[in-house]
Amino acid sequence: MSPREKMINLMYIVLTAMLALNVSSDVLNGFSQVQDGLTRSNRTITARNQSLYAELQAFNEKNPEKGKVWLDKATQVVGQTDNLYNYIDSLKLQIVRFADGEDADVNNIRNRDNLDAASVVMLSAQGGKGKALRTRIDQYRQFVTSFLEDPEKRKNLETALSTTPPKVTGVSMDQKKSWEETLFDNMPCIAAVTLLSKLQNDVRYAEGEVLNQMITNIDLGDLRVNLVNAFVVPNSRIVMRGTKYSAQIVLAAIDTTQRPIVYVNGHQLSNNNGLYEVGTGKAGKYDYSGWIEVLGRDGTVTRREFKESYTVIDPLATISATMMNVLYAGINNPISIAVPGVPQGSISATMTNGSLTKSGDGWVAHPTKVGAECVITVTAEMDGQRTNVGSTTFRVRKLPDPTPFITYRDANGQPNRFKGGKFSKALLMAAPGLDAAIDDDMLNIDYKVVSFETVFVDAMGNGIPEVSNGSQFSERQKNRMRGLQRGKFFMIRNVKATGPDGITRTIASMDVTVN
Repeated sequence: MSPREKMINLMYIVLTAMLALNVSSDVLNGFSQVQDGLTRSNRTITARNQSLYAELQAFNEKNPEKGKVWLDKATQVVGQTDNLYNYIDSLKLQIVRFADGEDADVNNIRNRDNLDAASVVMLSAQGGKGKALRTRIDQYRQFVTSFLEDPEKRKNLETALSTTPPKVTGVSMDQKKSWEETLFDNMPCIAAVTLLSKLQNDVRYAEGEVLNQMITNIDLGDLRVNLVNAFVVPNSRIVMRGTKYSAQIVLAAIDTTQRPIVYVNGHQLSNNNGLYEVGTGKAGKYDYSGWIEVLGRDGTVTRREFKESYTVIDPLATISATMMNVLYAGINNPISIAVPGVPQGSISATMTNGSLTKSGDGWVAHPTKVGAECVITVTAEMDGQRTNVGSTTFRVRKLPDPTPFITYRDANGQPNRFKGGKFSKALLMAAPGLDAAIDDDMLNIDYKVVSFETVFVDAMGNGIPEVSNGSQFSERQKNRMRGLQRGKFFMIRNVKATGPDGITRTIASMDVTVN
């Protein structure tokens, strides 16, 4: 045959081989879905096992005499499981790297149908890892089953972690494949990874069974018996006069099928819930004591004594101005009102000489008349009744005068305020006009500039006043500024500004030196 005919025949042979080796894309997609499901399942089982191990650690902290031996065993199981799990992870990565290259991603396999990767990594004569994996699984199976006493659980784990190759009908003993050959011989890359993920799932399942068995062995119920004691749980140790003092008196870890008998100050409580209530007629500190009796399973009576105290106080409300100890007329003043032991929803308040409104978790006071006092009175709902819990008197003052300034932007583009002194001519020409505000760290209130005038000094030393256009520089003022040389100055005076209280006032002047 000619070289061309040989080439064509060779191409047919290669195509036939490719068709014979081709794996259905539907099958590959099915393996991908199973792999995703196993990955999610492994994360869930791992989190559950971590929770079980944390429970053993918590028990060990409370009772190291009983807990240490089981925590040490659990630590061995977790360590062996993690080693085997991570080893299987490394095998998955080696298989995928053989198929996809060094940038391979186990969770995103490109050449899923590669039939060589699993065989080379797991079954090759030089360095095949399948036999080593089988050995490690056998060792792990023997290790974890040694912690289980229940024959049924041991059998389940031995089945889950079995490395015995499945029986195939019609195959002689000489032709029988090993466990690793059954799993990885001529197996697509995605299928091999999925089988390894399933094996990881079995390993985590075995770890969880053993940890559960250890928790059962230490008998957590026994911990509660070792901590039996009497406890008094009051709703509050400080109560207001006219309200009730309430406390729960309980025996820790008591059997819920049998209620204890509670005695307070020598008298048995009339209820079986351990609820102790007593009236509060006047302020002061009050002590009480008693004991709890409970019948044990062997018929003996266990008695535990207790002591407790509570304090009765007169009604008290905390009322404070958030910004300062005075209120300013014409603006909203933040107010904080709190009554110890009473939720905000049960508190109401009123105010004289103005209005008081709720705002979120706080209040806003808006006084009206300067020089007069305003009184804030607070009531609270306690035990179904409204009680006057306090009042506070505030003085009402007029807002202080604001400070004039020129708004400009610094080198970082942030707004800033020039309040007098040396000022760049470029920034001065870019400024639209004059603003005013109170910004003394206590108040931050903007004012509206109504008018102002500038005074420029001519060559003869005469002052030339120019009137603004409201809060803006007038065109005549701008022209005067353009003619100023470096080191020259002018004055801004007769600044009139109106605040939120509606009062228009003349505020301080400022000097500007062109820099």
